[in-house]
Amino acid sequence: MVRIRKIPLDLTLTEFPALVSSWWDEVNESTHWQDGIFYTLCAAYALVSSIALIQLIRIELRVPEYGWTTQKVFHLMNVIVNGVRAVVFGFHKQVFLLHPKVLIFVLLDLPSLLFFSTYTLLALFWAEIYHQARSLPTDKLRISYAAINGVIYVIQVCIWLYLWIDDNSVVEFIGNAFIAAVSFIAALGYLLYGGRLFFMLKRFPIESKGRRKKLNEVGSVTAICFTCFLIRCSVVVLSAFDSDASLDVLDHPVLNLIYYMVF
Repeated sequence: MVRIRKIPLDLTLTEFPALVSSWWDEVNESTHWQDGIFYTLCAAYALVSSIALIQLIRIELRVPEYGWTTQKVFHLMNVIVNGVRAVVFGFHKQVFLLHPKVLIFVLLDLPSLLFFSTYTLLALFWAEIYHQARSLPTDKLRISYAAINGVIYVIQVCIWLYLWIDDNSVVEFIGNAFIAAVSFIAALGYLLYGGRLFFMLKRFPIESKGRRKKLNEVGSVTAICFTCFLIRCSVVVLSAFDSDASLDVLDHPVLNLIYYMVF
């Protein structure tokens, strides 16, 4: 049974930070809270994965003749990304106790890379629309997307192999810096092509409700994805310098809940 600490009514302003810090430590060290939070994250990500799978099936049943379009691939990758996250959170006790330690990094970092590939695919889709509207060549965009993702995965695999051979803090720091750089690249990609597409659509006269809806969709998704990837970059950089801000440990459940549910 989890004991809930009562807040004193005569609490002063100077005592409040100490009380919050004590509560934070209690929650982080409680196995009940750890299990509850990680299972909540598991259920949330499983739900998102299920919704993406349902959407994928609906699209396939509606237009099977088009094959694997960008939209279908996007939903499939969402199924995989969120499904892997759900499994990791569901088996959090086993994941955070794996040996060698590099296996923990693989299970935690791989969904982040897949998340990058998933949402840069959306940025690629927008880039193709922008280039086609401007009568610019689009043949090199997909090649660039594949090349960038390929280089990122190769570098990350090399980091994992080095950690497997020689697990040290310097290489862990380099791994965090690399993930932060990847997130920053994704944020720039959204700002560049999402912003370009938004202002291009804005120049057209908004004659219908559908066009207005599309303009709002591009603008809001660009802002949300840019913000989320930028915040992820900041959090990873912070965790590289401050172990208390790390998300890759079992005893930071509240931090994981805030990060994964909000961002």
